[in-house]
Amino acid sequence: MSFRQRYTGLIERYRDRLPVHDDTRIISLGEGNTPLIRLHNIPSMLGKNVDIYVKYEGLNPTGSFKDRGMTMAVTKAVEEGSKAIICASTGNTSASAAAYAARAGITAFVLIPDGKIAQGKLAQAMMEGAVIVQIMGNFDDGMRLVKEVAVESPVTIVNSINPFRLQGQKTAAFEIVEELGRAPDYHCLPVGNAGNITAHWIGYSEYACGEAESVTAACTLCQGHCRFAGAITGQRPKMVGYQASGSAPFMRGKMVDNPETVATAIRIGHPQSWDQAWIVNKESGGWFDECTDDEILEAQKLLAEREGVFCEPASATSLAGAMRDIKSGKIEASSTVVCTLTGHGLKDPDTAIAQSTAPVVKVEAKLDQVKKAIHDNLG
Repeated sequence: MSFRQRYTGLIERYRDRLPVHDDTRIISLGEGNTPLIRLHNIPSMLGKNVDIYVKYEGLNPTGSFKDRGMTMAVTKAVEEGSKAIICASTGNTSASAAAYAARAGITAFVLIPDGKIAQGKLAQAMMEGAVIVQIMGNFDDGMRLVKEVAVESPVTIVNSINPFRLQGQKTAAFEIVEELGRAPDYHCLPVGNAGNITAHWIGYSEYACGEAESVTAACTLCQGHCRFAGAITGQRPKMVGYQASGSAPFMRGKMVDNPETVATAIRIGHPQSWDQAWIVNKESGGWFDECTDDEILEAQKLLAEREGVFCEPASATSLAGAMRDIKSGKIEASSTVVCTLTGHGLKDPDTAIAQSTAPVVKVEAKLDQVKKAIHDNLG
């Protein structure tokens, strides 16, 4: 009897494509290898001949795509002898940093906006033993403080300004190409700090460049880590980044000082990967756009009710924007579209419950009453 080799995380799977050594101690929780789910019901509702897939990153160990980057960032921090990491966070980064620090046996310091973090994310960071500093300000204030602290204190920043974060996150593109057999025509993502759209472009570009041991014009952002022969030559998707209307610096063409949105994970007015994301926009032939909070919540609810996929509000921004562009024809018929769902819906249960219209029927514990409740609510 033969046994399939046990999956042990994205660094081991893509070791030859990541900046690690044979003797590097890998800090992993089995992240990556998340499902790429083809939607069945929503495309038919749109009345368009388009294949839509969602990359469900909410099924990473701490419930978000941040784990892809954090396994690399913490692995390299430990390799370099760091005893502590630090990040600013709207929630998911803090949860991921706390978990991987715990795994590594080092300390995590997380700065979060007071009152502006979903409870599911705060609970994770607290349970995983991070030192939590709530600041009277937003994420952008936290990011500024993290940079200042790191100058004077022996801590490693693990926000997406850490280049190893993007190296880990690029592996999502590898997985998509391997599963589809090619790159999609369009890849749609929520955009907050803009590190993830940058990382995906690095991944797609490395696959497309087809040249080992070199850095070509096809992978401007790869930072010298393009060390293998690409499996796919030439094809790369158009990268489309959607922001929340109340937090849309890429649409305004400048930083936003007081961002506001129900999609707290992308409530960022000063993206740290601003320059890189504009490169992605230009090289891929894609675009940025914005969605209202109502559009975001409607897409979140629709995805759960019609496809059984529960993501947090920020994640649904990618699908909300994609549906609008498919209906308008901006995304052409017969296209293959991948939408990244960055985090699990249980990250923000309060927002989900507040908009749920699912009936809750209260009856006595008697057979006839239960039967009546079932009969009354049959479709």
